[in-house]
Amino acid sequence: MSIADIVQRSDTTPGRIFDWTVIALIVISIVMLSIATLPDLSQPVRSFLTIAEIFVLALFALEYCLRIVTAPRKFGYIFSFYGIVDLMTIVPFCLTLGAIDLRALRILRLFRIIRILKLSRYSQAMSRFREALALAREEIVLFSAVTAILLYLAALGIYHFEHAAQPEAFSSVLHSLWWAAVTLTTVGYGDVYPVTTGGKLFTFVILMCGMGIVAVPAGIIAGALYRVNQNEDREKSL
Repeated sequence: MSIADIVQRSDTTPGRIFDWTVIALIVISIVMLSIATLPDLSQPVRSFLTIAEIFVLALFALEYCLRIVTAPRKFGYIFSFYGIVDLMTIVPFCLTLGAIDLRALRILRLFRIIRILKLSRYSQAMSRFREALALAREEIVLFSAVTAILLYLAALGIYHFEHAAQPEAFSSVLHSLWWAAVTLTTVGYGDVYPVTTGGKLFTFVILMCGMGIVAVPAGIIAGALYRVNQNEDREKSL
């Protein structure tokens, strides 16, 4: 059995062992990242976490190289979703090897979170979800455009009703976008709210629209997932 069979295939015992090893490394790295945020950690523990972090990142870098070498279409993998995720996983490790001021690279710590996305490669449920998003792509784009327009109209409307009564909270349409966002999503933090009669009536209308904002995408994706499952069942029955 070749290295390509181990790295690229999951229907063999060595391939499954390789996949589960990568999954274990992802979980370990996430746990270490969480532990590193604990206050009052002793210096020996911090040193161990640092060394373990470098070791895990080195293994991720090795995995990335193996996937490039064994990929049938190398550039296809490099510029694919998973190729980009794999690269962003090891970017902090690669950059910190150079003579760069590490204080400027603190934001790269956020890339560690991307390791969670690596888990989706090994999940059939995530594969179905990706297929569902692809099937419902046009509907999602259309719904996103309508939502953006509605968001702007909500900000414009509440500004018209509330600017005179609350010039600080609704000083401009751009400032009103925060209220529009939390109201349309039915979150309603309560930090900014209408006090005029017109503003309250307008808010009621926006809240009714917001219920659809929450429900519509769920229905679109649920319908797409149903179609994906139907296609899978049809393929199995053939």
